[in-house]
Amino acid sequence: MLGMVLAAGAGRRLRPYTDTLPKALVPVDGETTILDIALRNLAAVDLREVVVVVGYQAQAVRDRQADLERRHGVRLTLVHNDKAEEWNNAYSLWCARDYFGEGVLLVNGDTVHPVSVEQALLSSEEPADILLAVDTVKKLADEEMKVTVEGGHLKRITKLMDPAEAYGEYIGATLIRPGAAERLADALRATFERDPQLYYEDGYQEMVDRGEKIALVPIGEVDWVEVDDHADLEKARRIAAGY
Repeated sequence: MLGMVLAAGAGRRLRPYTDTLPKALVPVDGETTILDIALRNLAAVDLREVVVVVGYQAQAVRDRQADLERRHGVRLTLVHNDKAEEWNNAYSLWCARDYFGEGVLLVNGDTVHPVSVEQALLSSEEPADILLAVDTVKKLADEEMKVTVEGGHLKRITKLMDPAEAYGEYIGATLIRPGAAERLADALRATFERDPQLYYEDGYQEMVDRGEKIALVPIGEVDWVEVDDHADLEKARRIAAGY
C-alpha cells in the first residue's frame, strides 16, 4: 500500500505565503509544513512509499524532495497535475490513477490532523473498497464537505447541504483498496468531464450513484483543521504545536 498526498492546490486565500509556495508547503510549526505533517503521519503507519500530486508552484516541492525524504524516511514519487490552476481536484486525483491498484491511503495536502486518523482507517474492519474518515463530533457550517449515511454507507457527500442534515464531515483522508482502482478512476473521469470545477468527492458521489458501497469511519473527538485561510492557519499552528 502507498501513501498519497494531494498537494497541487494554490491556496490563494493564504497569500502572501502562497505567492511562491503551494498550500501544502505553508509552515504551521516553525519550519514544519502541512506536507511535513502528512508525510510524518504516513511514515508513522509504515507507508514510506508516497505519491505526491503537485501542480501550482510544483518546483518548490521538487526543490525540497530530497530533504523531505531524508527527514521522514520516505520515498516520494511526484505526479504533475498540468491543470492545477484551471481545474478542481477531481482531475488532480485522477492524475494519480495509475497508483490506485497498489492500494492507497490518500490525505489532502491542506489538512492538519493527528496520525490517529490514518490508524482508524487502516484498522477498520469495514469490507468496502473505499473508506472515508469522518468527523461526527464537530459542529458544521456551510464550508465543510458534509456527508449523510444510509444503511451504514455513504449516501451523499457535498458542501451544498444543510448542516442539520449531515451525519458528519469528511476530513480529507481516504483508504482506497486495490479493488476500487478502475471504478474510481472511471468515476473521477466522468466527474471532471462533466464539470472540471468539481471535487474528487463528487467522484465518490458518482460511485455511490452507480451503486458503489463507500464506508464511513468515524475518527472520534480529534483536534484537526482544513487550512483554507489565515484563521485556519492560526488554528493549525495551535494544533500542530501540540503534536
